[in-house]
Amino acid sequence: MSLVIGLTGGIASGKSTVARMLIDKKITVIDADAIAKQAVEKGMPAYGQIVEAFGKDILLENGDIDRKKLGSIVFTDEQKRLKLNQIVHPAVRAEMLKQRDEAVARKEQFVVLDIPLLYESGLDYLVGKVLVVTVPADIQLKRLMERNSLTEEEAMSRITSQMPLTDKTKKADAVIDNSGSLEYTKHQLEEVLSGWA
Repeated sequence: MSLVIGLTGGIASGKSTVARMLIDKKITVIDADAIAKQAVEKGMPAYGQIVEAFGKDILLENGDIDRKKLGSIVFTDEQKRLKLNQIVHPAVRAEMLKQRDEAVARKEQFVVLDIPLLYESGLDYLVGKVLVVTVPADIQLKRLMERNSLTEEEAMSRITSQMPLTDKTKKADAVIDNSGSLEYTKHQLEEVLSGWA
């Protein structure tokens, strides 16, 4: 019986670091963001719907969606963000479930759904356990500003567009504190997995 784990956290909390550690352990990690990127490529159904909803101004010269431009629109406008999610989420969910079911059919011990907005999207029903990666708020802000070259205001608007990390940790089955060394993060992950094995 496979255990399906939902991996989530906040923006710049280190969820991708934990996902890489899982992949290194040969555990299937199904990445919602990677699937979402594919879902909005030219030729995919969501692409046309997004251009129709947001206009041709969001396109790069080559016709691809300018993710940065689209992001700046949806991170400051709740209605537009909901509109984008209504277009992209169903396609992403269908592909994630297909990949999850394939891994379960292979009788893998753990299958991980890496979903940044697991709780916000109400997708926690898809998994058996939820693992939240967290960091203190000041570290999260600093990492996001450095990683994405954002002003403090821009970074805060992205952080506040998500459910607070403190709320996510309260709902989680297990929590990894990613504010220390990589070794410390890896040690916590090992403990969680052995507890769920």
